[in-house]
Amino acid sequence: MELFPQRAYQTRGAAAQRSGDAPLAERMRPLSLEEFEGQDHLLAPDKPLGRLRTGEGRLSSMILWGPPGSGKTTLARLLAERAEHRLHALSAVMSGVRDLRAAIDAAQRSSDEGLRTALFIDEIHRFNKAQQDALLPFVESGAVTLIGATTENPSFEVISALRSRCRVFTLRPLDPEALGRIARRALSEAHGLGARGLGIDDAALETLARLAQGDARRALGLLESAAERVEERIDLAALEAALEAGLPDYQKAGEAHYDVISAFIKSLRGSDPDAAVYWLARMLEAGEDPRFLTRRMLIFASEDVGNADPRALGVAAAAADAFDRVGLPEGRIILSQAVSYLACAPKSNAAVVAISEARSEVLSSGALPVPLHLRNAPTELMRREGYARGYQYPHDHPGHFVRERYLPDSLAGRRYYRPSDQGEERAIGARQRQRWRGESEPGAAEDADD
Repeated sequence: MELFPQRAYQTRGAAAQRSGDAPLAERMRPLSLEEFEGQDHLLAPDKPLGRLRTGEGRLSSMILWGPPGSGKTTLARLLAERAEHRLHALSAVMSGVRDLRAAIDAAQRSSDEGLRTALFIDEIHRFNKAQQDALLPFVESGAVTLIGATTENPSFEVISALRSRCRVFTLRPLDPEALGRIARRALSEAHGLGARGLGIDDAALETLARLAQGDARRALGLLESAAERVEERIDLAALEAALEAGLPDYQKAGEAHYDVISAFIKSLRGSDPDAAVYWLARMLEAGEDPRFLTRRMLIFASEDVGNADPRALGVAAAAADAFDRVGLPEGRIILSQAVSYLACAPKSNAAVVAISEARSEVLSSGALPVPLHLRNAPTELMRREGYARGYQYPHDHPGHFVRERYLPDSLAGRRYYRPSDQGEERAIGARQRQRWRGESEPGAAEDADD
């Protein structure tokens, strides 16, 4: 458990003392809310945390939700300090229920001394349900003021009972102007890079702010790395040399992962091959597992293309198999071919609608009896009971089709699969209506020769 005493970092002298070999991002942590950049939608005087910023408000339990580098940890410390709370900090990655109990015990001892305690839990989404449950009585009683920080959506990762006892504040990625101010301050202040007297080109500063993608920690990391490559001035060449491989905002287990794959699928569904290939490239460059992508493409081929183009599933399956044989980097061409095919294919969700409606019927109706004429009759007793009696074998009839009843009696006439008027499903629908003349539904696709 880490303890931040009240007003521990109140002076620049303290900041200088803690500089040492610490990364630039750590050395440049704001020491007051006045230095804190961004999040004006929360900290402006008329906003939810504005009164705390002026020292007038009361600190209540909260969850700070935002992307990496948006200032969650720093804001928690500064809010606790401004509200004159002692801050106990835990990392959900490293802590368990025993650590929570130790923190609560320490908070109760502080309360006996007249000191209020804020319990900061970083990455609170990493706590399981039991660990989150353990917090409830102490948050509800006011024994501690909880400040949780998470990069994941609290709606999914924090139990509802805990969310109901906290206010959720959403931190936004820092805008380029804020990142530019942070970088310039790091270049000018002694505990940053000020002792070196470095300058930075406007183009390099603008590029740094753009590449950081709202992440102050990343911006300062790039700045520090670029500074190591120059003597007097940071230019674009130094910044490009410092740029790490990969994109900063994509984590395979994080929310950005789900946002990007959602954009990928929606682009395929919307028949936009350019956007679909862009999101494909975005995920591949970020290190996404290509087999995850091929699985999603296989699902899409049935869910969103279906029988409008039955070849789509074969294309997706062939791409998955071919990629396994080839791998990266050449395998990206195979994936691009399959993605562009799926995006341009005619679309139908009739297959997914059919299984969804049929499943709902099963769940609501239960196990309806199989009609006798459809049952197997391997024994004489079963035949005497009427099993298989009257069954008509389609191959004995013209066109290898005979009108027969295959659903349970109570579901006679139900339709689950309704072919669309797209691609080959148009012909499928016409063929089915010809076979089952008089049983088509209102609004069905017109015959192919209409």
